[in-house]
Amino acid sequence: MTFVDGAFFCGIMTDILSAPPADWESLERFSFGDNPALADELLELVLRGIKTGTCWAAIDGQQTVTGQLNVVCDGRDQPRAIIRTCSLEKRRYCDVSADFAAKEGEGDRSLAYWRREHERYFRRLNQFSETMELWCEEFVVVFVFPETR
Repeated sequence: MTFVDGAFFCGIMTDILSAPPADWESLERFSFGDNPALADELLELVLRGIKTGTCWAAIDGQQTVTGQLNVVCDGRDQPRAIIRTCSLEKRRYCDVSADFAAKEGEGDRSLAYWRREHERYFRRLNQFSETMELWCEEFVVVFVFPETR
């Protein structure tokens, strides 16, 4: 597990890294969503600084810890950014706050939009329940890879 010292302190951006950490290729990699189009759509929100939170079903396991760096890939599985986990909490779907929904950065950033779209997403995965547990992560971008096409 790799941690960045000094680039970001959660909630306070001080500087973005000018180069990825030397061991970046050994970091965990993931794409947002469950298909390439959604991965690209959500990644764009991250790169624009709008999306600073994400969640997943707790039954999928704890995929990060506070301070951990992860590589975010686009819909073609190409690395596009490195993020640092600022906070990670387990909470039920029905207990997600409007503040966290806004940090997810999707749609109009309202809790109503978040609930509707996440219910749709989790139903697609056959995981949905009003009381399902989620891992709710807040993160910051510490490095952006140049786009390759």
